[in-house]
Amino acid sequence: MTARRAVFIHSQEIDQYRYPEDSPFKTERAGRTRQVLYTMGLLYGEGISEAAPVPAPRTVLKKFHTARYLHALQNAQKGKWDVEALAMGIGTEDCPIFKEIYDYAVLAAGGTLVGAELILSGKADIAFNPSGGYHHAFPERAAGFCYINDNALACLVLAEAGKRVLYLDVDVHNGDGVAHAFYNRSNVMTISLHENPKTLFPGTGFEDEIGEEAGRGYCVNLPLPVGTFDQAYLHAFEEIVPPLIGAFNPDVIVFELGADTLAGDPLAHLYLTNNAYAEIIHHLLRFNKPILATGGGGYHVENTVRAWALAWTIFSGQDVDLGLEAVMGGVMLQSTDWQGGLRDRELPVTNEQREMVLPALETTIETIKAKVFPIHGLKV
Repeated sequence: MTARRAVFIHSQEIDQYRYPEDSPFKTERAGRTRQVLYTMGLLYGEGISEAAPVPAPRTVLKKFHTARYLHALQNAQKGKWDVEALAMGIGTEDCPIFKEIYDYAVLAAGGTLVGAELILSGKADIAFNPSGGYHHAFPERAAGFCYINDNALACLVLAEAGKRVLYLDVDVHNGDGVAHAFYNRSNVMTISLHENPKTLFPGTGFEDEIGEEAGRGYCVNLPLPVGTFDQAYLHAFEEIVPPLIGAFNPDVIVFELGADTLAGDPLAHLYLTNNAYAEIIHHLLRFNKPILATGGGGYHVENTVRAWALAWTIFSGQDVDLGLEAVMGGVMLQSTDWQGGLRDRELPVTNEQREMVLPALETTIETIKAKVFPIHGLKV
């Protein structure tokens, strides 16, 4: 156990909202994560607490989103939808209109803002909102299941409070909406590790997208080859991310913990286990900075829930050998998948896979170092 104060952000209220049944995006992942943690006794103890999300105030929403867009989203909830709303991405296949669409988006974003306020007030060292992570939303456009960009809003609130913010995004899709928000600013550094944009939505996040004007060098994109596995991913992470965090020296880290990089995700093509996420979180904690974590993608529900539950055990200093406790958690959940604990099994990697991934990844690492490291006084 550690002295870190960790807050898990969730409520019965947010549990009631759902995207349409045929949408790959399942909001119930957050509630299921909370249930796993509660059943395993991981939501109470010294330094551990829960907090409920509250709707994000409109004044805060307008720090990033336009009034016109917010109005269109509210109208969609009331059944008023037109071509103008469609042009904003509202009512598309990946951003469908559903009952209480606006209320849910604003409450989910509010959860992340609650976490930001807990950190700013000194009441939390770690705050985790698994219902957050809508990094594809733009000021006037919904995209990729995202309507309100809670990550961008949280970074803005923290930056306005005088904090240097490091935004790290390990979702399999490029964190394009957040990068857009800070592309010409230097008080928020955005780092996104994601599948190669040539093979996956949203088609952005190449190595040469490094920011502009005052923000040049403060937007970092690390595209990953199809089939990237734990060892390769962690090598790329360790070569790029810790040196940049050290050089930037943030006051707070905002961490998008999308779980769609995991092997078997139906919408992506990477090959990770949740052990890679565990290692990344341990890396971040060594910097001894407050961390505001959110959910994100993850379309294999069981894998996502297990990954987020494992992440919480590390955030909250409970990442000990769970042993019998993990087995009992599995029994109570009536799922043999949990009886080995929260960590995934190691996955075999073929020589062909190594030959496909490693050389391409090494080239990417060298390119990023050449383009970005000198700006921050780091040796290439």
